[in-house]
Amino acid sequence: MTALRQAMLDAMELRAFAERTREAYLHWAIELARHTHTAPEQLEAADLERFLLDLLRERHLAPATCNQALQALRFLWCTVLKRPDIVVDLPSAHVPQRLPEILSRSEVARILDAASNLRNRAALMTAYAAGLRVSELSHLRVADIDCERMTLRVEQGKGGRDRYSLLPPQLLETLRQYWRAYRPQVWLFPQRHADVPIDPGQAESNR
Repeated sequence: MTALRQAMLDAMELRAFAERTREAYLHWAIELARHTHTAPEQLEAADLERFLLDLLRERHLAPATCNQALQALRFLWCTVLKRPDIVVDLPSAHVPQRLPEILSRSEVARILDAASNLRNRAALMTAYAAGLRVSELSHLRVADIDCERMTLRVEQGKGGRDRYSLLPPQLLETLRQYWRAYRPQVWLFPQRHADVPIDPGQAESNR
């Protein structure tokens, strides 16, 4: 591990960054090094600008993804390298503001009915009814279900915050059916052959 990588890890730990944020920032630092073949300490603002343009023009990444890369670079130069002058003029990519697509009840019903088995149906229904992100869904525990208060406890969601979500009666009944069929022990939706959380990035392979 290089000294710069360790310094970046230490700075993120001191600021209690969420694990996914740490992984993302390290990822972009590595991508920058691969793109420039130069130590970050030796780069200038023009080098960073060319890297960000490459993400947009050549790799066709979404503006929001490019902005995540920009935030990682700003953190690296402002906090770790103590050179805010390098990144001060780097602009953020414009992210189009779109209205969310609202599904009708019949459309939601068709999506749930298309699930290949009870496990997938329960997971889809939980994500939709409780308003969960994929990462939050994958880290739900059986103990997070509170039948008396009709809530789901979501730990370390966006921003590293815990919260409660509503547990509708229909979802509770589906989860009971799922539990009787699959008997999950710790994690509500574990990997198929091990009682560990599903990796959100491998969710497709767990159908």
